[in-house]
Amino acid sequence: MSKPVVISSTKEFNDLLQSSKIVVADFYTDWCGPCNAAAPHYEKLSQALSRPNLVTFVKVHTEQQQELARTYDIRVLPTFIFFRNGQAVETIKGGDQKTIQSAVQKLAAEVGEISAGKGSAAEASGSGSDGNSGATWMGAPLPGRNFTDVTDQIEKQRCELLNVSSEAGGVRELFDGAKPSALSGGKTTTKDWVQSDTDEQLLLFVPFQSMLKLQNIQITSLPPTDGDDENVYVRPRTVKLFTNKPHNLSFDDASDMTAIQVIELSEKSWNKDGTADIPLRYVRFQNINSLVLFVVNGDSSSGEDGDSDYDSDDDTGKRVRIDRIRLIGEAGEKREMGKLEKIGDEPGE
Repeated sequence: MSKPVVISSTKEFNDLLQSSKIVVADFYTDWCGPCNAAAPHYEKLSQALSRPNLVTFVKVHTEQQQELARTYDIRVLPTFIFFRNGQAVETIKGGDQKTIQSAVQKLAAEVGEISAGKGSAAEASGSGSDGNSGATWMGAPLPGRNFTDVTDQIEKQRCELLNVSSEAGGVRELFDGAKPSALSGGKTTTKDWVQSDTDEQLLLFVPFQSMLKLQNIQITSLPPTDGDDENVYVRPRTVKLFTNKPHNLSFDDASDMTAIQVIELSEKSWNKDGTADIPLRYVRFQNINSLVLFVVNGDSSSGEDGDSDYDSDDDTGKRVRIDRIRLIGEAGEKREMGKLEKIGDEPGE
């Protein structure tokens, strides 16, 4: 709840990108009319939404901070850049109030989700695998410097998860930035995972805010070692992936269609934090606007001959559990929220 921070050096700006989960930057000059017109509105937004170590609004005078202006290729004034976990995720050029308000509404929704969510922002950032402040928890390292965690590009309000049990959490738990409670020790009243309901299958639809190039998927699954008398909790074994769907598939369609990639997981796939780091066929995951993950079966559902065909009549009481999903790759051009377009032809269609 404070006024925007006036940036006095490149170091100060970079330090804020590391210490604050979200940073909103207003690049301006004193002589710019649209900049001056937007300034009071921007200050009100800062006073309403600023949160220590979570959301920080800053002002960058482009003539006084020329290095930052060159770094972010500022050619239009004002320019507003939204940063999440140190990465620029959205840029607005010009002072159009409706465009700025739309972006800030998305920001406000995210702030409310984090503030009211499971664990504080400090918990989410402090438990990152690389130890960097501001980073969300990850169960495995990034595959290389050219790729980042792009989970924040998921349009969470439009995600859909089918055959999910009401006894655990909902679909948003999968993308929570905090460390899974199952790794924190002790008992928790927060069920920050999802589990299947009537059988082992799950069907997850994930639309994106921008076009993505995906390199890896990280799935964290931490089932308890002892199930109850009726249920046995297991990790996913066979996962089918589909891309660029405008909505979720049915279980029949997902079973019959040819997937872009089929993933077979084994006991060796999971690291000490219960995470499987799955490389994707990168050439097949370019320009992706949505992803469908179909969990076909769990890790103990194969027959004695070792095949992984799922038997829907096998009433074993097994339930697949997933605690977190992280998407690794590159984010591209932002698209209009809520609109998905089918891109190209895909195998099996």
